[in-house]
Amino acid sequence: MSRIEEIDKLNREIKRCKRCRLFETRTNAIVGEGDINSKIMIVAQAPGENEDREDRMFIGPAGKVLDELLDFAGVNRDDVYMTNLIKCKLPKYRKPKRDEIKSCSLYLNREIDIIKPDVIIPLGYFASSYILHKYSIEISKDLRCVYGNIFFTKSAKIILPLRHPAALLYNPELRDVMTENYRKIMLVAEGLKGD
Repeated sequence: MSRIEEIDKLNREIKRCKRCRLFETRTNAIVGEGDINSKIMIVAQAPGENEDREDRMFIGPAGKVLDELLDFAGVNRDDVYMTNLIKCKLPKYRKPKRDEIKSCSLYLNREIDIIKPDVIIPLGYFASSYILHKYSIEISKDLRCVYGNIFFTKSAKIILPLRHPAALLYNPELRDVMTENYRKIMLVAEGLKGD
């Protein structure tokens, strides 16, 4: 089965998913999008209301911020693969519950197996926590201290946790540090070209 056939099959499963309570309050389960041959995968937390309604990733206010940050970094969003840890909108933007992460992460793990990214960029607390734990990367400090740091896994993947773009909507003072951290995406990508 080709990569596109595998991802299409997975996306059909995601669209029909009823593994947890979130299917009751969603309009759409949001599947990943972008370049399925990309070596870079961005993993966000969950779709928001705009994304749930329009059935697309990052089209609301946080999406505009993401596009700006990627633009500053010299990265075109069409050149990366983007997905979510949680595929359905979280009611009232609440935090995901442990059983929701457990149910939905099975899909993310399969996406990683299909896309085979060299670089995984989790955005925000829950995506970063999940990805770092998945690859057995021990963090002794507050998780917020990992943003912008590059980690190497035993399987030769690079993990670059970043703040979620929504953080800028709530705290514009983070702009300089976030812009600098997002620029590391291009640095990592340039490093891949040298391999």
